[in-house]
Amino acid sequence: MDRPVLQVALDFVDLERAIEVAGEAVEGGVDWIEIGTPLIKSEGLNAVRAMRQAFPNHKIIADMKTIDAGRTEVETAAKAGANIIDVLGASSDATIAECVDAARNYGCEIVVDMIEVADPVSRAVAAEAAGADYIAVHTAIDVQMVGGDPFDVLSRVAEAVDIPVACAGGVNSETAARAVEHGAQIVIVGGAIIKSEDARTAAEEIKNAMVTGVAKPTTLYKRVDETSIREALMLVSTANISDAMHRAVDLAGIRPVINGIKMVGPVVTVRTYPGDWAKPVEAIDIAGVGDVIVIDAGGQGPAMWGELATHSAIQRKIAGVVADGAVRDTPDIREMRYPVFTKLIMPNAGEPKGFGEINVPIKIAGVLIHPGDWAVGDDDGVIILPKARAAEFANRAMDVLEKENRLRGEIQRGSTLSQVAYLEKWEKRK
Repeated sequence: MDRPVLQVALDFVDLERAIEVAGEAVEGGVDWIEIGTPLIKSEGLNAVRAMRQAFPNHKIIADMKTIDAGRTEVETAAKAGANIIDVLGASSDATIAECVDAARNYGCEIVVDMIEVADPVSRAVAAEAAGADYIAVHTAIDVQMVGGDPFDVLSRVAEAVDIPVACAGGVNSETAARAVEHGAQIVIVGGAIIKSEDARTAAEEIKNAMVTGVAKPTTLYKRVDETSIREALMLVSTANISDAMHRAVDLAGIRPVINGIKMVGPVVTVRTYPGDWAKPVEAIDIAGVGDVIVIDAGGQGPAMWGELATHSAIQRKIAGVVADGAVRDTPDIREMRYPVFTKLIMPNAGEPKGFGEINVPIKIAGVLIHPGDWAVGDDDGVIILPKARAAEFANRAMDVLEKENRLRGEIQRGSTLSQVAYLEKWEKRK
């Protein structure tokens, strides 16, 4: 291969959208078109036939992820119009050999996918020896969501084999040049193209980065780890997060004192009695910069948070306060534009008796909250992300946001929500 190839992965479940996006991507310089596994599972090999008809001069890849029945799957995909068929490196030697033999019979090629292979270098060498035409170093979507690196083993695999190597998983305009530098001759891009409002422009930017070696910065299509959770959560809404957490509920009844303010931070928990403001105020001294104080006061008044506590929290650079109880001095809090979320507002304060605890598990509106969990608040309410999965859910929320950007673009071009969601097609049948 005399130049790097850009391959778009059409990981849709709707053929109509896949064809539309593929057309935009081809205009932007995409060389090869991949029928993603979700699309094949949703639409069958008719997706390959339709794409072959729509793009007769482009190389078509069927991402079958074959792991058994190699001859049958290669034969049917090749007859449907696929030039390259994907077989899993985790499959048996017999299956890979059968896929290679079938490919020779039907005039297509085989790419062996290293997704979730324990020793990708050795497996790639064995696949080449078995007659594979390409190797794909692939970071799975679910692995990306917890911070997997798509370039971790790319260089070693590229050095170990003589056949072309593809890189897939989390590649965007910022990282495409790195993929080429690390030995990728085929750069496979999914989300950074197919979730873009303008797939043509997105493809152009990525192709340019591959050719020139100059990265184009992007705020989207990147996956964070434990060190960069806040950056991602600042970009997404509580609605995005709820969707990402399988329709997770918010802290019911907790609403912002002032709209238009975003709150993000790890949690310092407080358990106190209604109106006892001693522990909430003491928590200000314990919380660190960027933390969120979450107070369980039993959902009752009197107020245990107000103007002076807010001033103290601002001085300590605390990111916000969530009160399952009552707050007061809301005109002052609004003037300070400080994120306070509360169940109740009332003028009468309680007294600092000192009952309760700081940094212990609490429960608000049925949601169990531990110290170190992440709290996100906006005009829709407050969502809690468990600490152990905060990076994953932040990444999945980014994925929701990116997909919505694409749908919004289609609606703005004249479609409707029911049309872009293919509601009639996906309605549950009896």
